[in-house]
Amino acid sequence: MATATQLSALVVPQLFTQYTQLATEAKSKLIQSGAIARSSYLDNFLVGGGNIVTMPFHKDLTRVNSNVSSDDDSVLSTAKAFSAASIVQHRLSRNQSWTSIDLSADITGSDPLANIVNRVSNYWAWDLQSHVVATLQGVFADNAAAPTGTEHVQNDMTVDVKGSSFTAGVTNFTADALIDTLATMGDSFGNLSTLLVHSIVYARMLKNDLIDFIPDSQGKLTIPTFMGLQVVYDDMIPRSAGVFESYVLGQGAVELGMGTPKTPTEVFRNPSAGNGSGVETLYSRTEWVIAPMGTSYVGTATGGGASVTTLQAAGSWQRAYPERKQIPIARLITREY
Repeated sequence: MATATQLSALVVPQLFTQYTQLATEAKSKLIQSGAIARSSYLDNFLVGGGNIVTMPFHKDLTRVNSNVSSDDDSVLSTAKAFSAASIVQHRLSRNQSWTSIDLSADITGSDPLANIVNRVSNYWAWDLQSHVVATLQGVFADNAAAPTGTEHVQNDMTVDVKGSSFTAGVTNFTADALIDTLATMGDSFGNLSTLLVHSIVYARMLKNDLIDFIPDSQGKLTIPTFMGLQVVYDDMIPRSAGVFESYVLGQGAVELGMGTPKTPTEVFRNPSAGNGSGVETLYSRTEWVIAPMGTSYVGTATGGGASVTTLQAAGSWQRAYPERKQIPIARLITREY
């Protein structure tokens, strides 16, 4: 049928993949905020094979006072150890498909290829952010669980003011509660730069006159901020009835690798579908590594990688960095009604 023929003629796989990936990055609120940072190291891993990537890092120097110098050459200093460790992450292989019937409105548009790219990139931007949020949920679930040895202090990344019932100014989002959340970073709280909230929490902030707007690249006052933090609001941020989670992230708190599988884009035509009229299906595939700073993935890593449900699980993650303040991620739990 006509629409199927137009779809196969429009989509040139190599160009379509490139345009879609660039548009996906441009549409991601978290990438634009700087909370997610592209990693060439992870990009390069996705070019090769294997499900597991190891990211080595050097541990910080031991914080002990320096030696007192001596003019006695028989007094020898003892060098401190300088050690390294590693963080483990895994490949996420994802795909989605759409029939030409679903895309028929785009195909008849003024710029049909741009319209198709826009629709697909909107989907991948949403899906990527949902996987990042699921990853953060898993990191906080691990933090809320009893630690393995000295892995972490239980709940040292979270401030929970929700209580058992709503009390205005106590259980809901307030400046004091956010300051306490920032303070979980100790003297490194200045490394936090982005606040992720649900739209209901954002509305509360607006009503309480907590939001300031700063100019965008065109000089328009469109970028919401609070206490110097850029505010990103999205309804995929977790909530349960009246209880809401808000996340505070530093620049590059989550590293992102993006890759292209063997056949990232293709169009399949089924001539017998529609009782012989024919239908085409657009397939889009991508690969990611989503790496929260200072935390290793310790769950299973087979096939196409962990599902969203597995990413959310406490048993999928384990802290690798030894100090809380090295991980620019924090959480505030409030009750808004």
